[in-house]
Amino acid sequence: MTTKGPTVRTVLGDIAPGRLGVCDSHDHLFIRSPTLPGQELDDPEAAAVELGAFAELGGQAVVQWTPWGMGRRLAELPELSRKSGVHVVGATGMHQAKHYDPAVLKGAYDGLARLFISELTTGPVRAGIIKIAGAYHRLDRHAEHVLAAAAEAHHATGAPIGVHLEAGSAALDVIGALSERHGVPPGSVILGHLHRFPDSRVHRQVAEAGAFVAFDGPSRAHHATDWRLLDAIAALAEAGHADRLLLGGDTVTASARSTADGPGMPFLLGGIRPRIERELGPDLATAVFVDNPARAFAVDWRS
Repeated sequence: MTTKGPTVRTVLGDIAPGRLGVCDSHDHLFIRSPTLPGQELDDPEAAAVELGAFAELGGQAVVQWTPWGMGRRLAELPELSRKSGVHVVGATGMHQAKHYDPAVLKGAYDGLARLFISELTTGPVRAGIIKIAGAYHRLDRHAEHVLAAAAEAHHATGAPIGVHLEAGSAALDVIGALSERHGVPPGSVILGHLHRFPDSRVHRQVAEAGAFVAFDGPSRAHHATDWRLLDAIAALAEAGHADRLLLGGDTVTASARSTADGPGMPFLLGGIRPRIERELGPDLATAVFVDNPARAFAVDWRS
């Protein structure tokens, strides 16, 4: 009996990892939250313009980390992907409790793992990643509940788990909970926002454990660690962990888009990639934008 091997599950279907290409490993085309009133990403035309600008700079894939219940508009992603020529990976999962109406949240707790599994394996548009979130320097009760459901869904499907780390904190707690308590291999885990917690020792420990280290969200107005980004990348590469690095834009507000006041999705390729190529070398840039995403998001899908 033969198997098709690892594939990346995009909104247009499964593709071979080698077809993913230059990838923004964490971003948002659509997102809505009560914590961001008036800044929702809910305009398909604006999303298409942003995706087109990314494609013009050589972008070939975007992983949208917007989970269930946050206006991800999963059904509209295939058309955006077709028109732009950019592969799009969608997400299931659940963010921090503050992003949901309490009544909706309470009703969703029962059968959460079944919801994740269903969205990964059924329907015309399937998710290709599970998005969860920690709390600041800890895993609160909500995070523990969602993490357990994500682990169950991973074991049922093989799907990778992407984790929002609040201010980049609690990385080792998350790895410990997923791998030691729930048996999720670290290689199936992507820890986001570690650039916001610029502790190179923690970064190395995460990489040594086998998880992927995501530096995502460059040049937001309220981030004070952008100037450390290349040093953080260089430190991991010099420690032998270039194969664990991912980069993403994490655009979460309308004003952060390149068509508004922010650097947006294209900045990864127009601003960050040239600096990596010039200062750290083209091989490292290829690893971060092409080779590593192809491994991080490829799965031997179980269903």
